[in-house]
Amino acid sequence: MANKIPRVPVREQDPAVRATNFEEVCYGYDKEEAMLEASRCLNCKKPRCVEACPVNIRIPDFISRLVAGDVESAAAIIAEDSSLPSVCGRVCPQETQCEGACILGIKGEPVAIGKLERFVGDSKPGGSGTVPNGIVRNGHKVAVIGSGPSGLACASDLAKMGYEVKIFEALHEAGGVLVYGIPEFRLPKKAVVGREIDEVRRLGVEIETDVIAGRTVTVDSLMDDEGYEAVFIGSGAGLPRFMGIDGENLNGVFSANEFLTRANLMRAYDEHYDTPIYAGRKAVIVGGGNVAMDAVRTAKRLGAEAVIVYRRSEKELPARAEEVHHAKEEGIEFRMLTNPVRILGDENGRVRGIECVEMELGEPDESGRRSPIEKEGSNFEIECDVVIMALGTSPNPLIASATDGLETTRRGCIVADEYGATSREGVFAGGDAVTGAATVILAMGAGRKAAAAIDGYIRAKER
Repeated sequence: MANKIPRVPVREQDPAVRATNFEEVCYGYDKEEAMLEASRCLNCKKPRCVEACPVNIRIPDFISRLVAGDVESAAAIIAEDSSLPSVCGRVCPQETQCEGACILGIKGEPVAIGKLERFVGDSKPGGSGTVPNGIVRNGHKVAVIGSGPSGLACASDLAKMGYEVKIFEALHEAGGVLVYGIPEFRLPKKAVVGREIDEVRRLGVEIETDVIAGRTVTVDSLMDDEGYEAVFIGSGAGLPRFMGIDGENLNGVFSANEFLTRANLMRAYDEHYDTPIYAGRKAVIVGGGNVAMDAVRTAKRLGAEAVIVYRRSEKELPARAEEVHHAKEEGIEFRMLTNPVRILGDENGRVRGIECVEMELGEPDESGRRSPIEKEGSNFEIECDVVIMALGTSPNPLIASATDGLETTRRGCIVADEYGATSREGVFAGGDAVTGAATVILAMGAGRKAAAAIDGYIRAKER
């Protein structure tokens, strides 16, 4: 029986070797391995995996085509619901979504849906999916602010519907968090992100970079002066948070956003690029999410002794289990139940250490995780010369402040309904700009919902 076949392991770089380079950690499946793993799928009549996927990819359908060796048909099925299969196959938290819902996981290991999606996306020549033929333009224009996952997903769906779509991106490269936030060793930029963005362009989507929404253009100017009938805001959440403790202004204290942007988008790790970056001799990364794992593993590759400091236990780590596992294999030290209270500096204003306290877990907080409580008198110091704060992010307030009638929360998130409609008519929003920092696939799901809502909004105006 198919469920008796063991899960096919994925080949990876040796931990001791990969900790010194920025080449991709996982090699992925070859065709034979992918077909064998696909054969484990039970092709359930009521596939829970599809319901658990934020963009509702027809998972059993594409897997069944893969079992038959028909990669092109598998790619076409995925392309109906996702414009970024090679990306999502690498960075989605499948263990809590599609694979977490797989019935084989109840008594054994679920089908490696993410690895199969990655294989299909990587195998399609010249890109990740079949571009629909016969797209007929409908004469309507929609602007998208931000070229991250939500913006790309929204733009792709609208383009397939016939809309003229233009994406406005603040940075000099398209991709948003895919290019500035996720390291090369997890998500290759040219080979994967660039290729899938090219597929979005092939749909007819125009992407203009170096455009700062709220300054270079505004929502008002796009709608009033340039003829866009609707605007989707998918600008992400790139404003870093700090702890507000003494010493955060010392030289050697960075946000994870700044650190990763220099390393990823500006390729500071590459000796052929003249972009300065400093990881120090010993770097302490504060936080326990995926961004913290990315920052600590990047610091390690740049030559630093790298340490994670997290105020809860390992059980409460919000990062993907795979990323934690990889970090440990690479020699990253984890200091659990530890919280910084002060960053220490030398006479030259540089970091020389971080003062922490031991924590213990109390009752669950609003998120369901047990609240950390300080142990009185447990202060101690960790010697280091770099501190990287990976404590989450908030949306940049620039767009909202420059848009009349756009309601936001106290944390700067744009208020939108489940379909992305905001308090401003014709303006929709989704992804991290609405929810705060979340996952790539959730942002894509929000972008797709907004695209459908925008289509309905414009059609209704025609009646």
